[in-house]
Amino acid sequence: MGSSKKGWIVTLAGVGLNLALGILYAWSIFSKQLTEPIAAGGFGWSRTQATLPYTLAIACFAFMMVPAGRLQDKLGPRRIATAGGALTGLGLFVASFATPDTAWPALVGFGLLAGTGFGLGYAAATPAAVKWFPPEKKGLITGIVVAGFGIAPVYISPLSKWLLATQGIGGAFRTLAIAFSVVMLGLSQLIVDPPRAAAKQAGRAAAKAAAHDATWRDLLRSPAFWSLYLQYAFAATAGLMIIGHLAKIIAAQSGNTVKPVAFLMVLAVFNAGGRVAAGVVSDRIGRVITVAFVCILQAFNMAFFASYATEAGFLVGAALVGFNYGACLSLFPSSAADLWGTRNLGLNYGVLFTAWGVGGVFGPLLAGRIADSTGSYQQAYGVAAMLLTAATFLALLSYVSVSVDAEGRAVTIRLGRTRAAGVPAGAPGPDAPVERQAG
Repeated sequence: MGSSKKGWIVTLAGVGLNLALGILYAWSIFSKQLTEPIAAGGFGWSRTQATLPYTLAIACFAFMMVPAGRLQDKLGPRRIATAGGALTGLGLFVASFATPDTAWPALVGFGLLAGTGFGLGYAAATPAAVKWFPPEKKGLITGIVVAGFGIAPVYISPLSKWLLATQGIGGAFRTLAIAFSVVMLGLSQLIVDPPRAAAKQAGRAAAKAAAHDATWRDLLRSPAFWSLYLQYAFAATAGLMIIGHLAKIIAAQSGNTVKPVAFLMVLAVFNAGGRVAAGVVSDRIGRVITVAFVCILQAFNMAFFASYATEAGFLVGAALVGFNYGACLSLFPSSAADLWGTRNLGLNYGVLFTAWGVGGVFGPLLAGRIADSTGSYQQAYGVAAMLLTAATFLALLSYVSVSVDAEGRAVTIRLGRTRAAGVPAGAPGPDAPVERQAG
C-alpha cells in the first residue's frame, strides 16, 4: 500500500476517533438535564454543580496531553489511542451511577477517567496523521483530523437527547459507553506512525526549514511559546464557556421559547468547518494573521452575545463561536509544528495544549458562577471579549517588529513571526518576514 493512501487511512481513523471523543462538546445537553427538577427526570443540580464534571474533564484532557504526547512519541500512537478509548468508555460507564445526591460518579467517571481518555486519544490522532504528509499540508491535515472532534455534537447531541428522554441519565451514559468503546478500540488500531522511509520522504521539505526539531525545553525558553500560550488560553476561555453553557444560555436569554439542540448542531458544524478552513487559509497567508483575525471576530461576537434572544441571533452567535473556536484548534497545533518541527510534536503540542485547559477550566466555571449569582451571563461575555482583544494584540505584536539604525538613518520594519528555536534564518516558513525600509 502506498504511503499516501496509508496516510489518508490514518487521517480518517483519527477523524473517526475524534468523532467519539467529541462527546465532551455535547456535555451541554447532559448539563441541562442535570439541572432539571427530579420530577422532570433531572437531578436538581445547580449550574455550577452541573459544570464541574465538564470542567474537570477539560483539565484532565489538557494536562494529560503532556505525558500522552511524550508516550505516543516513544511508544507509538496506536497504544496510546487504545488506552484513551478504553478509559473514555470506562469513564462514561462510571458516570452512569451518579444520582441526585451522589455527584462523585460523574466527577470521577466523566471528569477524571473520560477526561484522561480524551487527552490520550486526542494526543495520538493528529501527530500521527501529520507525519505521513509533507509540511505544506500540515494545516490541511491538522484541520481535517481535529474537525472530527468539533463536528461530533451534530450527531451526539440529538442522540444524547433521545437517550436521556427514553433511558434517563444513567441509561444514556451506559449506552454511549458501550457504543463508543467498540468504535474507539477498533479505530485506534489503524492509527500508526509512518515507517522510517516514508517519514524521511515526508520530512525532506521540513529539513530545509528547520535545523533541528526543538524539545519542550526549547519551547519554554522561547518568547514565541509564551505568546502563543496566552493567545490559546484566552481564545479557549470564550469558546469553551459558550460550548459548556449554550443550552442554558439559549433557555435563559430566550425565556425558554427557543429549543437549543439545533443551535448546538450549528455550533458543531461551524466548529468543524473552522478547523478545516483555518488550516487551508493559514497554509497560504500564515498562522499569525489568521489567529489575529479569528480572535478579533470572536471578541466582537462576545460583545454582542448578551443581545441574542431570537433564533436568528442564536444562529449567528453559535456559528461565529463555533467557527472561530474551531479555527484555533487547527491553528495552534499547526503553529507548533511550524515553529518547533514534527519529531517531538506530540509532547510539544501537549505542553502548549495546557493553555486550552487553563481557558477551559476558567471559562465554564466563571460563566457558571456569574450566572448563579446574577442570573445572567452578560458579565462573562465582557470578560471573554477583553481576553480575546488581548489575544489579537499579542498575535499582531508577534508579527511586526521595528528596528532603528540611528547611525545609518534607517528604520526597518519586519513583517512575520520571529524565528523560534530550531528554525534557521534562511527558512521562509509560513509567516515569512518581509522587510520595508525607510530612511
